Amino acid sequence: MSRRALPNVLLTGTPGTGKSTTCREVSRHTGLEHVCIGDVARDGQLYDGYDDELECPILDEDRVIDELEERLGEGGKIVDYHSAEFFPERWFNAVFVLRTDNTLLYQRLEQRGYAERKLTNNIECEIFGSILEEARESYSEDIVYELQSNTPEDLEQNVDHIVHWIERWKHQL
Repeated sequence: MSRRALPNVLLTGTPGTGKSTTCREVSRHTGLEHVCIGDVARDGQLYDGYDDELECPILDEDRVIDELEERLGEGGKIVDYHSAEFFPERWFNAVFVLRTDNTLLYQRLEQRGYAERKLTNNIECEIFGSILEEARESYSEDIVYELQSNTPEDLEQNVDHIVHWIERWKHQL
């Protein structure tokens, strides 16, 4: 991977773990551009159908990659998505996986109005650590970090941790 002036960071985790909030805060503290894959897909209509069971559009991963290739090549992005496996490894200098206690996650997803099947699917994903496993299989383990995201204090600590990681990375140039 070529060295950029600023790193690219992937923040991933099960829906409801606090990815968007954490990304917004990291972006505010560092100047990294927050790239929410859901927004990119919606704006560009980058879908390949609809999943009736989970009640959500199916992402066209190839089109998303094509859409973001140049942007991510510039560096200085913090990407927010609930999956890690389809992104090119070369895009990211660090991958942070947010984890949340299942009881809290259930409450958060229930408050969002998730249908029972979608809620159960996401809770099972968190119980089995699917996103963390996916990240570890898709990227070098030395760039994958697991962070707990249960409380406002965790959010603050996670933002500080990621901001400090970015500062250390910049000083290695």
